[in-house]
Amino acid sequence: MSSRKDGLPAPKPQRVELRVARLVKAHGLKGGLKLELYTDSPELRFQPGAQLSLQVPTDSPWFGQQLTVRELKFFNAQPVAFFDGVDDRTQAESLVKAILWIEHDPESVPTEDDAWFDHQLVGLDVRRDGQSVGRLVRVDHLPAQDLLVIEAPAGEILLPFVKAFVPVVNTDEGFVTITPPGGLFEGEGSGDGSED
Repeated sequence: MSSRKDGLPAPKPQRVELRVARLVKAHGLKGGLKLELYTDSPELRFQPGAQLSLQVPTDSPWFGQQLTVRELKFFNAQPVAFFDGVDDRTQAESLVKAILWIEHDPESVPTEDDAWFDHQLVGLDVRRDGQSVGRLVRVDHLPAQDLLVIEAPAGEILLPFVKAFVPVVNTDEGFVTITPPGGLFEGEGSGDGSED
C-alpha cells in the first residue's frame, strides 16, 4: 500500500515501472511474439530501442534480463513484437508468458482526459458521501473493464472503474469519490445503501 500511517500521502517513488504487455505466443519463424497489451500507447512503449524488463520465473534463462525492441508490427490487428537477440521461434517460445515492464517517469501524466497510471491511484483514500470507506490497493485490468480493488473494513471490494461509480479522482489531494451500486459497502461509512 502506498500511504503512511499518519494519513499523509506516501512520497512519490523515485523509479516506477509500468506493466505494458504479456508475451502470449510465438509468431512465425523469425522470433516474433504476439502481445497481450496493457498499454493504450503501444507505438510509444514499443518503439525501436525501447528497453523492457522481464518478469519471468527465477529458473528461466531470461531471469534478470532485459529485452530491446527491434520492431512492432500488427498482423490482423494483433500486435507482434520483435526483439534484439530473439532471432528464431525456439527463442521466442522460451519467452511465452513473460510480462514486460518499462521504466516510467513518475512525474509524467497520461495524455488522455480521465486517465491515470495505476501507481497514481494505488493508495488513494476511497470516500463515499464524504466519509472514508477504504483504501484503493490495486487496479485489475480485465477485458471488459478495469476494476478498482478497495480494501475496506469488511474485506476487499471490487468496483468497476466507470464514471457512474467513480465520479471524482483527485490524485493531488489523495482521494477518489465513489457512488457504488446497491449492495456494495453496506454498513461502510455514512451511507446505508438505501435510497428513496
